[in-house]
Amino acid sequence: MISGSIVALVTPMHPDSLEVDWDSLARLVDWHIAEGTNSIVAVGTTGESATLNVAEHSAVIRFVVAQAAGRIPIIAGTGANSTSEAIELTQGAKEAGADACLLVTPYYNKPTQEGLYQHYRAIAEAVDIDQILYNVPGRTACDMLPETVLRLSSISNIVGIKEATGDLQRAQQIISQCPADFAVYSGDDHTARELMLLGGKGDISVTANVAPAMMAQLCAAALAGDAAGAAQIDKILKPVHDAMFVESNPIPAKWALSELGLMAGAIRLPLTPLAAEYEESVRAALKSAELL
Repeated sequence: MISGSIVALVTPMHPDSLEVDWDSLARLVDWHIAEGTNSIVAVGTTGESATLNVAEHSAVIRFVVAQAAGRIPIIAGTGANSTSEAIELTQGAKEAGADACLLVTPYYNKPTQEGLYQHYRAIAEAVDIDQILYNVPGRTACDMLPETVLRLSSISNIVGIKEATGDLQRAQQIISQCPADFAVYSGDDHTARELMLLGGKGDISVTANVAPAMMAQLCAAALAGDAAGAAQIDKILKPVHDAMFVESNPIPAKWALSELGLMAGAIRLPLTPLAAEYEESVRAALKSAELL
């Protein structure tokens, strides 16, 4: 089971062409491994999956798998609001050597709970690879209820869920009702510590983009049941958690990585670079955690 600090990795791009910056992507993968990140999500929603075309999407997954070279597990973001496209992306991720796939709920078309069940069952039956559900209704306008998660947890290669509502009561319900080997991951950095202390298996994190070592330490403490140690690290990181969402993710994360000298902050439309009015607050958050 994949556990611990799992970075929802940004996709670096060249400022002039907005093509993928492969050199920076290689550096980020190596940096995360060196800093103690336990797993990488390639081309999740933080990786701008919505604005990478299918060829780019698959190429980034292949590149990250190759760069990691088995040192840590790679989870491929392969969700889509078209079931056939999600199957195509998931099959491509399996062929690329990904260890698992992360599939966001279909966005915009607002399926019913039965539609969600049928969507995920179809992907699981089509591609024999471990699959992690991803519920983030604030971004998708689609909320997968715990009852649907419970139904899906009986499918052998659906192995977990990234629950990004921040609702700890809901997360606890899923943990208590689903099989013991079904992993519940936080998708909300602000409440990740509490979720792991309740029995969650890790955090699929935006903050880990800029603070990989500290997030790895936080997750390790929480998973070991060290509530005080995890709380101490979380307190230091709270300004960073806040800063990563002053504008839509991954705008602040990309700007912060540029400020740290790790990549350019380029981002594709319809997202735009961080507004100047937020730069100082994000910079201050990085300094408060001694990241800058």
